[in-house]
Amino acid sequence: MNGKRFIIITGGVISGIGKGTTAASIGRMLKEQGLRVGVLKIDPYLNIDAGTMNPDQHGEVFVTEDGYEADLDLGHYERFLGENMSARNNLTAGQAYFSVIENERKGKYLGSTVQIIPHLTEEIKNRIMNINGDVIIVEIGGTVGDIEGEVFLEAIRELKLELPRNSVFFIHLTFVPYLEVTSEFKTKPTQQSVQLLRRIGIQPDMIIARSHRKLDENAKNKIALFSGIRPAYVIGIEDLPSIYQIPERLFLEGVHFKIGGYIGLDMKNEFNWDTPKNDKNVSIALVGKYTGTDDAYKSVMESLVLAGAPKPEIVDSVTLERYSDEEVDAILAKYDGLIIPGGFGSRGIEGKIRAIKYAREKDVPLLGLCLGMQLMVVEYARNVLGLEDANSTEFAKDTPHPVIDKMEEQKRILKMGGTMRLGSQKAKLIKGTVIHEIYGRDEISERHRHRYEINLDAIPQLKDADSDPELSNMRISATSQFVEAVEISDKRFFIGVQYHPEYKSKVGAPHPLFKRFVEVCTEKS
Repeated sequence: MNGKRFIIITGGVISGIGKGTTAASIGRMLKEQGLRVGVLKIDPYLNIDAGTMNPDQHGEVFVTEDGYEADLDLGHYERFLGENMSARNNLTAGQAYFSVIENERKGKYLGSTVQIIPHLTEEIKNRIMNINGDVIIVEIGGTVGDIEGEVFLEAIRELKLELPRNSVFFIHLTFVPYLEVTSEFKTKPTQQSVQLLRRIGIQPDMIIARSHRKLDENAKNKIALFSGIRPAYVIGIEDLPSIYQIPERLFLEGVHFKIGGYIGLDMKNEFNWDTPKNDKNVSIALVGKYTGTDDAYKSVMESLVLAGAPKPEIVDSVTLERYSDEEVDAILAKYDGLIIPGGFGSRGIEGKIRAIKYAREKDVPLLGLCLGMQLMVVEYARNVLGLEDANSTEFAKDTPHPVIDKMEEQKRILKMGGTMRLGSQKAKLIKGTVIHEIYGRDEISERHRHRYEINLDAIPQLKDADSDPELSNMRISATSQFVEAVEISDKRFFIGVQYHPEYKSKVGAPHPLFKRFVEVCTEKS
C-alpha cells in the first residue's frame, strides 16, 4: 500500500500520564526501522500558541528554531527523534478556529453557512494531511470527554473513513490504578474511557495502559475483553526509572510489529537506542519560582539528565527571600551546582539574586539561563561594582541603574503574545573565553525567548572589562546585536547566557554547556 500512514494517540481517564512521551517513543522506535516520521501535537485550548500560558499550570513553553512557542511535548519530540520541530508540528483550537474565520471573511466558502462540520473538521484534517513523512504521529491533547477536544476526535473519525483501509491506527493511552487495599488493578476507568471513544465512532486498535505497577495478565485480558481488542494489543507500561527506557520497552513488546502488521509496513526489528546513563554523583539545585509542577522547567531538567546528572531539585526562590544569609547558605550548601532558569515577573527575583551571590562568593558552579543571566549582572552590579539599587526595568521601572532594560523595539509594543525575540539567532563567541572553549568554535546559533537585555550604557564596567581588568572580572563572552553571554573566567563555572541552550539538548547529544556544567559540578571542590 502506498501513501502516508497515521498513528493517532488519544488519552483517557486523566491527563499528564505520558501521551507526549509515548508519542515520541513510538516515533523514535519507528524511525529506527528506517521510516520517515512526522509528528503533529494537537492542543484543544483556544490559545493561538502556548506563549502566554502560566508554567505552573501548563508546564514550560518550548521554543522551536523558527520561533514558535509550543507545548512542552514538542521538546519530547525533538529530544527523542533527534530532529528539530517547527510551528507546523503544533495545532491549537485557536489556530483552527482563527483560520476558518479568516477564510470566511475572505469569501473562500462561497457564501456557505460556516459550521463546525464540515468547515472546521476540514481545516483540522488538512493540517494533519500536510505533515510530511511515511508515518505521521498525531497526539491529541487532553482526555476523551473534554468538550474542547470533541471536534478533533470528530475530525480523525472522518479521516479514517476517507483514507485507504488500514492506513490509520488508533492508540488509546489510559491509566489503570492499583488499589493497595484490595491488591488489584481497577480497569473500569479504562473501560469507560473506551466507551466514550466508541460513542464518538472511534474504536481503538491498541491500548497502552499506564500504571504504577506492572500490569498483570488478568488486567490485560479484562481490558481487552471490554475494549474489543486482542489481549496482545493491550500494552502495559508501569512507572520506569527513566522516560528514556520507554522506546526500548515498546520495542521489546513488539509494538512496531503490531503497528506495522496493521498499516502494511515491513519492520526491520532493529533498534539502536542509547539510553542516557544518569551515573554522575552530583546534586544540582534549580532555583526557580514555578513549583506547581516539574514540567515548568522540563527542558532544563532533561538537559541535565541527558548530560548524565540525576534529576535536579527545585529550590523555591520565593522562600529564599524570607531567610537570613546564614540560612540561605545552609539551604544551598548541600548542592554541587546551581542553575538560575528563565521566567517572568518580580516574584522570587530577590531570592534568585541571593542564590547568585552565594554561588559567586563560595565559587559554586552556576549556570544562568535568560533571566538567570540578567540577574547575574544585577547581582554583580550591586555587590561588586557598588551600583546600589541596580535592577532590571522589568521589576523596577525607576531604578537609578537600569543594568537590564527592555529591548528598544519592544518599548513600543503593548500586547503580550508573540512579541518577544523568539527563535534561533546567531552569535559570535569571543576568543579566550570559557564559553568559546566549551563550544570550540567562533559562531553559534541558539534559541531565544526574551524582551529584556543587558543595558551596557548603565554598566560600562562590563563593556570595558577587557581594557581594565581591575575594574571588573565579569566579562562579555558572546555577542550579536546585544550581549549573548557573560562569565567570570576565574571561577570554576560562572556563566550566564541570554538564550535557552536547554531547547537544543537531544538524546545522545547533550548541549555542551550542560555537559561541561555537570562535569565541573562532579569535580567536588
